[in-house]
Amino acid sequence: MAIRVGIGLGATSFEDPRAFFRLAERCETGGVDSLWQSDRLVGEAPSLEPMACMATLAGCTQRIKFGMNAVVVSLRNPLVLAKQCATIDHLSGGRLLPVFGVGVAGAQEWQAMGRDPAGRGRRANEALAIMSRLWSGESVDFEGEFYRYRQARIAPLPRQQPLPLWIGGGSKAAIQRTARLGTGWLGGLMGFEAVGPVVQAIRSESRAAGRSIPEDHYGATLPFRLGNAEHPAVQRFMKLPRSLVGVPDPSSALAVGDVPAVIERIASYVAAGVSKFVCLPLAEGESDISDQIERLVAEVLPVVEAPAFEAGIEVEGRPAG
Repeated sequence: MAIRVGIGLGATSFEDPRAFFRLAERCETGGVDSLWQSDRLVGEAPSLEPMACMATLAGCTQRIKFGMNAVVVSLRNPLVLAKQCATIDHLSGGRLLPVFGVGVAGAQEWQAMGRDPAGRGRRANEALAIMSRLWSGESVDFEGEFYRYRQARIAPLPRQQPLPLWIGGGSKAAIQRTARLGTGWLGGLMGFEAVGPVVQAIRSESRAAGRSIPEDHYGATLPFRLGNAEHPAVQRFMKLPRSLVGVPDPSSALAVGDVPAVIERIASYVAAGVSKFVCLPLAEGESDISDQIERLVAEVLPVVEAPAFEAGIEVEGRPAG
């Protein structure tokens, strides 16, 4: 399975808009696989809207892929979201990597939009089924608990057929959702020791549903810093609530230290069955973010994306050799 590394820019405000384009250009020329934007509609922390970012990246890049990590499908109209994804994929020549989640129950968005988070999983299941049908070119008639459509059809269709439909989350419901509807899985802030059981559970549930997800369609979100663990950005991450990180020890969900330490942490995730990474630079300001990306591109990517790297790791659930 080919290891590929993307960069997440979701926690960056880009007060100077030119910085966004400079980083996108550097990632593209440096061989970064993909760029990612998180989805927060409300809140005090600055966060760019992901679908607008995807459209912007489609217009200012030529090669690099881009995706949402992860768009909260339960908060959006599935017909509009399907149309947006299809348009961006069409105009970019097939470079969109959409990832969908149900969101956190305690997030501010539910109250702001007047929606009950208790039904977010069922709402997401309906939305994902509707979008898959729309992307295939089908005229959709749908009568569900949350959505009702009559003769809904979109054009143009996505360039990618089928359009990737990756799903995020590590709960039992997310595992079942991925197994039934997804073409891939991207973990959130999960320690490497928590990722392996989820990957194995998705594989098992997929087989039970008569489906299979390709071996190299499993990913992880990995905050990183090449440098000292005492950096303020690292310390802020360490203080995140356990509900956001998913493990008792947040340090197991990030890669911090010198180059060998970061490479070793990536290897731990690969051994758990992950081959796609969204690396989030733990940094402050454009210069620091740029420096972290430069070092990742120059010192880490050539090692971890080389075929010999994955070949030397015994991957959980796969026979050695």
